Amino acid sequence: MNNFDYARASDVAEAVKLKAAVPEARFIAGGTNLIDLMKYHVEQPRQLIDISRLPLTKVEETSAGGVRIGALVPNSTLAYHPVIESRYPLLASAILAGASAQLRNMASTGGNLLQRTRCAYFYDVATPCNKRTPGAGCSAIDGLNRGHAILGTSADCIATHPSDMCVALAALGATVHVTGASSERLIAFADFHRLPGDRPDLDNTLRADEIITAIELPAQGFASHHSYLKIRDRLSYAFALVSVAAALDLDGSQIREARLALGGVAHKPWRNQAAEDTLRGQAPDPQAFGRAADILLKEAKSSGHNAFKIPLARRAIVRTLTQAANATPQIQAIKTIR
Repeated sequence: MNNFDYARASDVAEAVKLKAAVPEARFIAGGTNLIDLMKYHVEQPRQLIDISRLPLTKVEETSAGGVRIGALVPNSTLAYHPVIESRYPLLASAILAGASAQLRNMASTGGNLLQRTRCAYFYDVATPCNKRTPGAGCSAIDGLNRGHAILGTSADCIATHPSDMCVALAALGATVHVTGASSERLIAFADFHRLPGDRPDLDNTLRADEIITAIELPAQGFASHHSYLKIRDRLSYAFALVSVAAALDLDGSQIREARLALGGVAHKPWRNQAAEDTLRGQAPDPQAFGRAADILLKEAKSSGHNAFKIPLARRAIVRTLTQAANATPQIQAIKTIR
């Protein structure tokens, strides 16, 4: 691990001031991803800014009927928070599908959004990687790419975003609150993470001096009809090959509104408004779900070893939407797919 300076921020304003002074610095809260990256020499920040004691640990209801989640709320606290469990069970389920209990106890809500890819070539500094070193090349494209992206890829990167929580936040239509040196702003969750394009080293749209302070959920939580299904190589403690967050608002025998997001398939949680729109007014049956899946996966392409992900994703979408429609969500403590 390289040498670095350490500073502890006492409030958000000081954290932003410290970051603005040293743009190459990194914020650290739980450190569940950053410390690993430093150990592997993937990240070599000049300074670590400890934000673990900032007052960003509340889960509060908003005047608009939604919920505001502080950026430092631990994942485990959020998953078992009574408001989240009752009103946003899709989010609670997605969190419990990820990592291990020990990691969830340490990982922060804001930090979850900032996870770097788990691509093996990104972690191996002996191999070329455009995400780690822009212009170096992408070893995964012609390498072992079984776990890599099938949507939104570029000639420079086929890495995937690793978060489960973010897939649910994308489906729920969350908003990210950030504070910078000169202003505060809101970022729609769909606009927070980037596709790789020709700058795969940039994971998100945060500015150099900005810090995440909260994530806000809208009033609609789809508590009655939802499911989060994660398909992986091992039954636990593994990243998704394909994951699906599905949520439905039913009006009798018709779908009034649908939300659908995929994980493990792109550089960011993947949503397609057209796929959701095609479900509106339809009966919640496998035929309608299959049509939505076909739209969502229309642009999917493999890089060789990951070709199986395309039919796998289609089956997972239909299965997860069926679970949501039947109000029989996948239970994360039970690994058998319902």
